[in-house]
Amino acid sequence: MYPKHTLADYLADLIVYRNLRPADERLPGLIEVWRQVGLDSPRIPRKTEPAYAAAIVHLLQAAQAARQAAPLRDALFIGDTHMNDGTAARNIGAHLPLRGFIGADRLSKPEQICYDGPLMVANRWRHLAQWLSWVQSEGIACDERTAVLVDIDKTCIGGRGRNDAVIDAARVAAVRQTVEEVLGGEFDEVGFRSVYDTLCQAEYHPFTADNQDYLAYISLMVVGGVMPADEFWAELKAGRLTGFHQFLGLCHERRARMSSGLACVHTEVHGNVMRGDPTPFKSFRYREYFATVQRMDFLPDTTPHTELLSREIVITAEVGETLEQLSRRGALIFGISDKPDEASLPPASSAGQGYQALHRTRMKVLGESQPTSPALRPDYSLAPQSG
Repeated sequence: MYPKHTLADYLADLIVYRNLRPADERLPGLIEVWRQVGLDSPRIPRKTEPAYAAAIVHLLQAAQAARQAAPLRDALFIGDTHMNDGTAARNIGAHLPLRGFIGADRLSKPEQICYDGPLMVANRWRHLAQWLSWVQSEGIACDERTAVLVDIDKTCIGGRGRNDAVIDAARVAAVRQTVEEVLGGEFDEVGFRSVYDTLCQAEYHPFTADNQDYLAYISLMVVGGVMPADEFWAELKAGRLTGFHQFLGLCHERRARMSSGLACVHTEVHGNVMRGDPTPFKSFRYREYFATVQRMDFLPDTTPHTELLSREIVITAEVGETLEQLSRRGALIFGISDKPDEASLPPASSAGQGYQALHRTRMKVLGESQPTSPALRPDYSLAPQSG
């Protein structure tokens, strides 16, 4: 039997998805407070932007006030990517003293821990135990005045290097279903995967902005013949295609080439992009939500570990245990996810059928049991105190 939890068991509703609107209705969203944060507009910043850090710190302070605790003194950050999460952590460190952990399982390499300024970078999730000891040696008390920010995708669930491929599989399944439904009998799966898989590579991120909505739309328009593959790759290689908005404009000029299904998708994406929506391909993202929850706690409890990790999204046990330890010390636990709200929350039409937000959907918990950090073993004589 595997233990089972929801992310809400660790976070309650203290979580924001891409739109930076907390699930906890006591807290304001970015749309209400962007002026107080000091931003120029209510545009939703990307995770690596300083504006994102400013917004998150404002929400942390609001959450701290909501639980009637003393002002935050410092922060911790747990993530899985040195570039995105590491940058976000450093930006938050400009507002609060911070120490972060960037982890992944790299089992083909010898165990290694290295330090990059305020970050510990480790190639085993179980090194979270050493990180907690290091954090306290650095002077962070891990108490009621500490905020703990935890990345959700490929950290808290689908741990990178261990279980992350299942998160990717859910997204790919949603893209495939979208394309197949739009193109019907004309769907060329081999051609689609050739475009989609190639554009997923880092060298094409300047063109796709590493945005899955853009990537799905581009793949659909190419495989659908609006800009045929030979023309698309030639234009990209020659440097005449330089960004998504240019590609979208070219497709807009070719609306006469589109089938009714392609035209419907184009109208949706084009209209949302013109409105500045960071999640323009919403119909695809709704499918991603269902593809994701369908991969949570659906296999029998007798499923071997290796099969479970390759087919089902699970909670990373080491991260969950770390959050539990910090929560017992009174720290504020707050989740952040780059996943769009449309891919994280059930459509209104499905909420009554038992579907719930991703953070309230039950998952199995799997990982390596880690020793409790001596400095953080529960000490009930040190009950959280204000001030």
